[in-house]
Amino acid sequence: MTKPDLVQKLEKTIQNIPDFPQPGIQFKDITPIFLDPKLYEEVIKDLADFSRGKIDAVCGIESRGYLFGIAIAVALEVPFILIRKAGKLPPPFVGEKYDLEYGTAEIEMRTGQLKPGQRVLIHDDLLATGGTTEAAAKLIEKQGGEVAQFSFLIALKDLHGTERLKQFDAEVHQILEY
Repeated sequence: MTKPDLVQKLEKTIQNIPDFPQPGIQFKDITPIFLDPKLYEEVIKDLADFSRGKIDAVCGIESRGYLFGIAIAVALEVPFILIRKAGKLPPPFVGEKYDLEYGTAEIEMRTGQLKPGQRVLIHDDLLATGGTTEAAAKLIEKQGGEVAQFSFLIALKDLHGTERLKQFDAEVHQILEY
């Protein structure tokens, strides 16, 4: 469970940018966290403690999922596996398409990096509708991995992403919820 003082520090640090990247969107700028190494360390500790002893690998979703995901994997001494936008990885890889508000997108991961049966934490900085995260979980399952957990710095509760992830019967952790 996240300590209340960490939540308060993050709420003071994360900047809300109105009307970015388009009118009506309230962008949550997490970059000020990286200006405070102690705060970043607290975030990593919180996220790693959630998964300690429960996972065998961390998968981070491009690109902001890498910002915390790699450090979580290092803290837990487990492998980190990249999930990238289509066309960014050399073969062999496996892909998963998913729907966007207007059109579709695809993410990929290299084959052979995840061992069948490994318990996986999927990490991203923000959970909105859950479409990308759902596609990442399907990639894990395609390769015989078990989606054990999801973690996020921020979850946008009004977009119901956690509801979409219930199909995977995995623990979900977010430090902040807006």
